[in-house]
Amino acid sequence: MPVVDIPGSKSITARALFLAAAADGVTTLVRPLRSDDTEGFAEGLVRLGYRVGRTPDTWQVDGRPEGPAVTEADVYCRDGATTARFLPALAAAGHGTYRFDASEQMRRRPLLPLTRALRDLGVKLRHEEKEGHHPLTVEAAGVEGGEVTLDAGLSSQYLTALLLLGPLTRQGLRITVTDLVSVPYVEITLAMMRAFGVRVSREGDTFVVPPGGYRATTYAIEPDASTASYFFAAAALTGGEVTVPGLGEGALQGDLAFVDVLRRMGAHVETGADRTTVRGTGELRGLTVNMRDISDTMPTLAAIAPYASGPVRIEDVANTRVKECDRLEACAENLRRLGVAVETGPDWIEIQPGTPASGVEIKSYGDHRIVMSFAVAGLRAPGISFDDPGCVRKTFPGFHEEFAALRAALG
Repeated sequence: MPVVDIPGSKSITARALFLAAAADGVTTLVRPLRSDDTEGFAEGLVRLGYRVGRTPDTWQVDGRPEGPAVTEADVYCRDGATTARFLPALAAAGHGTYRFDASEQMRRRPLLPLTRALRDLGVKLRHEEKEGHHPLTVEAAGVEGGEVTLDAGLSSQYLTALLLLGPLTRQGLRITVTDLVSVPYVEITLAMMRAFGVRVSREGDTFVVPPGGYRATTYAIEPDASTASYFFAAAALTGGEVTVPGLGEGALQGDLAFVDVLRRMGAHVETGADRTTVRGTGELRGLTVNMRDISDTMPTLAAIAPYASGPVRIEDVANTRVKECDRLEACAENLRRLGVAVETGPDWIEIQPGTPASGVEIKSYGDHRIVMSFAVAGLRAPGISFDDPGCVRKTFPGFHEEFAALRAALG
């Protein structure tokens, strides 16, 4: 029975780096994810004047509740959405001029709901080229706090950035949300804030964040549930069995609910206190599923959908169109390359059963999740290749080696 050691969660590592930088004291992060995204976040903190010490298994961050240690900085956010959205909010709590830029891919992704909310809170900032996109300059003078309204219908990261900022403001924040996607990611944020000493209350659609700052701690990063989805899907697809330790009943990440989708399709799933096991049964049933709250695993399901006995329809995933690429269309294009019938709408994709062709090159669109998802399809479609296999470095630099070992173990 293959036991797969999944790297640390990208989402949790990014939040932990913010919280550690904002906390009073030295925080130790245990088993953080080391990937292009998280290294970029850590590098951004260093450019802002925070000390980040690194060993193979831990990162130590000297927190500064008063904000960045430098009064001027130029931060390159690479491809990282958490870096590009969280660090400007952290910088706003300080005093100085901070410029943020990002890759072309990240420059295309929307930022306006967050920067509009920051402006409403009195933060002076400007988009240097296209309104609502990087590059962005923040002229920080601390944040008073108060009430603000936010539309988080495109990304929950906008809300997370404001929640994380709240305790660093002088009054705290009352954030009223008009729309919200990927709710489980907000639950991760709230749980992690509690671990750093801050408890957020909720009054209907309003999140109430108290002032007062964070306290430093030692924080263990759990394995990445989105990454685990590829290995769980591999078991369901091949009739094999995969166990992922570190992801169990108490896991923070909502994307672990992907195993419930596999269960509905016919796989056997066992979730213990500290591990989850998926065993394929030789059957994959079609289904209609709402994936609004676990949309990062939409490509995983799309990639194995042709092997189901009936159509697979995935709904309420409009936000996947503004990720690293338009993931709905990227999945549709690659499924068509494999000879599979597929239709898409504004927020849905429907995939018909079929026999995917062999020897097809998958178009990655520079998106790590497209590559990792279609690697799973390649378990039953020999000869699949990728035009940019290295883009997995964003979240899992060793993915191809780990997946090859799993392929061998599953036979």
